[in-house]
Amino acid sequence: MTAAPAYSVDVRRMDAFSAAELYALLKLRVDVFVVEQACAYPELDGWDEEALHLRLLVGGDTAGYARLFRPDGEPPRIGRVVVAPGYRGKGLGEVLMREAIGACEAHFPGAPIALSAQSHLEGFYRALGFAPTSEEYVEDGIPHIDMLRPAERHPQTA
Repeated sequence: MTAAPAYSVDVRRMDAFSAAELYALLKLRVDVFVVEQACAYPELDGWDEEALHLRLLVGGDTAGYARLFRPDGEPPRIGRVVVAPGYRGKGLGEVLMREAIGACEAHFPGAPIALSAQSHLEGFYRALGFAPTSEEYVEDGIPHIDMLRPAERHPQTA
């Protein structure tokens, strides 16, 4: 694997994107989660208006994306994690997740972070501090496992 290319990160609410930017994000999600993974499911699930949307930009391209939201009474969640096909194999998946974790810690301080991982990526998420909290289950025809990352503990300063 080569070193990750230079990138920037953009975290916004849905209404802060232009129509063209929002279209690009939703197209990436549908292209990967619905078309590439051959899953017919409601990609537009009603959480986008409540969520923060993290874009990983390389040049002017959206190279990666993650959605961050906090359901009522639950830990914040990272979901819809995707690296665009043309940017895979460049270390951007880890970069994207580290940025998403950092954004969750900034926006939801002191809270653990949850996600639903495709089972074949369990080791990847374990390396980022997530631990399984469920048995494997099938969602939209793909095996998944729920995982949780403990809240960051920062030492108290005197």
